[in-house]
Amino acid sequence: MTTTTYRAQKTNRTQRIWTSIAQWFDSEAGPAEFSATESKRTDWIRVIPFLGLHLGCLAVIWVGWSPTAVAVAGLLYVLRMFAITGFYHRYFSHRTFKTSRAAQFLFAILGNSAVQRGPLWWAAHHRHHHRYSDRENDIHSPLQHGFYWSHAGWITSQGMFRTRLDSVRDLAKFPELRILDRFDGLVPMLLALGLYTSGEFLQALAPGLQTSGPQLLVWGFFISSVLLFHGTCTINSLAHVIGRRRYETGDESRNSFLLALITLGEGWHNNHHHFPASTRQGFYWWEIDLTYYALFFLSKLGLIWDLKGVPERVKAAKRI
Repeated sequence: MTTTTYRAQKTNRTQRIWTSIAQWFDSEAGPAEFSATESKRTDWIRVIPFLGLHLGCLAVIWVGWSPTAVAVAGLLYVLRMFAITGFYHRYFSHRTFKTSRAAQFLFAILGNSAVQRGPLWWAAHHRHHHRYSDRENDIHSPLQHGFYWSHAGWITSQGMFRTRLDSVRDLAKFPELRILDRFDGLVPMLLALGLYTSGEFLQALAPGLQTSGPQLLVWGFFISSVLLFHGTCTINSLAHVIGRRRYETGDESRNSFLLALITLGEGWHNNHHHFPASTRQGFYWWEIDLTYYALFFLSKLGLIWDLKGVPERVKAAKRI
């Protein structure tokens, strides 16, 4: 290796490190595309915040717990899981109902608070999954890539970092969504700051609640967000492995009552792959779909409308 080649490689490594750090704050920093050889290469610098999110849970050893902190964590889990399932998934990914532009932006902000990247990134990758479900090009199929990769590994790779704008042209035309998607770390940071500040106020004004800024930060942000992330990812890693298949969908998507409880209704995954256009994923009354119930309530308030149902002919078609 010549001196010139060595220096060039060293410069490229340095540039890549600084690009990865810049992507903590700006998801459009660096080159627009990575090569195919990088599609499964973990970018350890860029995923430091992701790893830090998990390590932050260990701080519970020092901050302890209180009923207030646990309640806040539970509330934020349910609220943000609904934002992921109802807005990121059923609205942005599949457009199963309609809403106003202002509400659309508010829904996107709430979904972004779940620390699962921006709405365009999320929707683009999910649409790609449906296009190639359980085939070679499915980026998080457990049948193709195994449990770890389908659950979390794909998120850490360089090749999956960019938003596939060609898959979300209907959403990319909104500049406010593009900005939110580009700076997708801002809303989570504001949530973390808000929880810490709220905890400090509660400690001073209502000491009987036995909480504090660090405690609300750990429970409301770190623990709640990690549980939310892994709950969401069970649909990628487990909903194509465990459960029952009602419909022939060309893949191994399955229905699971347990996963439906964890994800507020997303566990009826075989139903969903059979008819992705439906707002409701629990096709029958006994298939609990809490996300649909909440969306139905929002429709009664006039915040959303034109919820798409499941025709009887669809329920009866392609049964196994």
